[in-house]
Amino acid sequence: MVQGVHRITAAFESELCRYTGAPYCVCVDNQSNALFLALKYEGIEGKEITIPARTYPSVPCEIIFAGGRVRFAPVEGKTLKGAYPLLGSRTWDCALRFTAGMYLSGTFMCLSFTGPYKHLKLSKGGAILTDEKAAYEWFKRARFSGRGECSYHDDTFTQLGWNFYMLPEIAARGLLLIMQYYDREGKPKQNDDLEIEYPDLSKFAVYQLK
Repeated sequence: MVQGVHRITAAFESELCRYTGAPYCVCVDNQSNALFLALKYEGIEGKEITIPARTYPSVPCEIIFAGGRVRFAPVEGKTLKGAYPLLGSRTWDCALRFTAGMYLSGTFMCLSFTGPYKHLKLSKGGAILTDEKAAYEWFKRARFSGRGECSYHDDTFTQLGWNFYMLPEIAARGLLLIMQYYDREGKPKQNDDLEIEYPDLSKFAVYQLK
């Protein structure tokens, strides 16, 4: 049972579900950690994951930290636009997409609310969208040091976790700002995909297959 201030984060997760069409949502402190948790849950150890050569630098980092190997796909031009799948997994990088009904069934779609270029500007934050209840339950505890959303004095600990929880004060800002994506009749609005210039990461040896 969600208790205390954790109800605020849970309320924001419910609003993200309503807007994106995802059955479940788990908020975290940033999208990089969302990617890590999704890939860790999938068990990509030893697997090759293909991503665009031009993307945010944390994406290959999280693949490697989760035990995978990175392969870069060439990209025309110098920019990346919208969402893309991390091929070899069910995880998607959706840092540049946030729009109504965006959820794709059977995936782990990772959102970003960090930085000045995102649609939903919360200064910091991320989320994982899923339709898999078992994954949802694992993500909830994995992001919160293995804790449930209650006092740790009353909790029963059943798994290990990381300190990736979205603070309630960030979630409260999200609850306020997400209302801009509905019209006066309460219908959700569509947002265009963002497009940002990124460096070509394939030229850096630190990410290369070994």
